Amino acid sequence: MTLLAHISDVHLAPLPPVKWTELLNKRITGYLNWRFHRQSSLSGDGLTNLVRHMREQNPDFTAVTGDLVNLGLEPEANTAWNWLQTVGQPDTVCVAPGNHDAYLKPSFGYNNARWGEYMRGEALDEAQFPFVRRVGDLAIITCSSSVPSAPTFAIGRFDKEQAARLGRILKLMGDAGYFRVVLIHHPPNLEARSFRLGLYGAKLFRDEIAKHGAELILHGHTHKSTIFAIPGLKGDVPVIGVAAAGAAQSADGGEDPARYNLFKIERAGTAWSCSMREFGFQRLSPDIVLRLSLRIY
Repeated sequence: MTLLAHISDVHLAPLPPVKWTELLNKRITGYLNWRFHRQSSLSGDGLTNLVRHMREQNPDFTAVTGDLVNLGLEPEANTAWNWLQTVGQPDTVCVAPGNHDAYLKPSFGYNNARWGEYMRGEALDEAQFPFVRRVGDLAIITCSSSVPSAPTFAIGRFDKEQAARLGRILKLMGDAGYFRVVLIHHPPNLEARSFRLGLYGAKLFRDEIAKHGAELILHGHTHKSTIFAIPGLKGDVPVIGVAAAGAAQSADGGEDPARYNLFKIERAGTAWSCSMREFGFQRLSPDIVLRLSLRIY
């Protein structure tokens, strides 16, 4: 039996000091959004309590599906490293980076240099993504949709080269009998549904899942708790998103309060057993409670 925790969209607060010269680009829109909206909804204490509660469940591994930082500033990379240390060491935690982690062209480099060991594992070649972490019967396959984009855009991108590598890994891990969990920041919905926020190349991702199969797909980005499915090799594959961990108790009702998911996965004869529990805040209470319990397989 393996316990897998899933947390996402941390958006670590507070922002470091920002020079006006660092705002002469896309960051100005993100900075204004922070000052007039997110600064009031993100809660460092809430995130600390959520991580403490998650750690108390003693997960074997923790998946973080991106957006650790906000404006892609170099000092934020160190803040993210310090936070990841509170979640666990790199051998028990991995990160699928999000669009904020590559806010501008230099941003991913800052983050990769500081906490890149959380974004590495077994790979097919010199390409960093996808990589695999094997934990018991689980093969946790981490993809990247993290790319810089234009102002007011928060798109992800998944190209043909990464898709081909994903397909090969899915086949290898499936043939070896692993429960394959695929991590990606952006949900694999159709790009046309959200040209400003969606995953470009989502069809490539879905095609590899349909061809080779997977058991579970986890994502962030939407700041909402969601469950849907996409076609797999032997039936539909569950696709599960989790609310933003940095949201704590969103007062405006626009986002779900902060949550994390805990999956219990084990072999059941020749099949799999997988159940999910969702823990998080109530909108009008500081308590972290069990919000949902669901059997997936």
